[in-house]
Amino acid sequence: MSVEVVVQYAAGPPTALPSKKTITLWVKAALAGRREEAQITVRIVDEEEGSELNQRWRKRAGPTNVLSFSSTGLERIAPALLGDIVICAPVVEREAQHQRKALRAHWAHMVIHGTLHLLGLDHIEEQQALIMEQLETEILGRLGYADPYSP
Repeated sequence: MSVEVVVQYAAGPPTALPSKKTITLWVKAALAGRREEAQITVRIVDEEEGSELNQRWRKRAGPTNVLSFSSTGLERIAPALLGDIVICAPVVEREAQHQRKALRAHWAHMVIHGTLHLLGLDHIEEQQALIMEQLETEILGRLGYADPYSP
């Protein structure tokens, strides 16, 4: 499998965030058996940029944990390009604390969740959500993380 992950930090690479190597591992786990080649940019942002992107693209106020921007339609000119994932670090940290989850496990979940969105999975309808959640749980389990949806 050939996966190129470009990790961008909005305000320089903070030490508390997952490394590029770790993020790449999580992306590859989500792609395994689904995609042989992929180019993905993972951008880690602060709340200000997260809010701006969420408002602009989803018409929702405030930051969200993860946004995925698919490159659908560019397959002919860039077949490996899957798209971009934007993760808002402060939101991920707050969610992990609030949900009493290990921060690293929650980061893994957000990266995998965003990658699955780039592959075309969604959770708008209940049946879609069940399929996506089961897949996320399986991938995270293979990586040694607990079910992110169990209380």
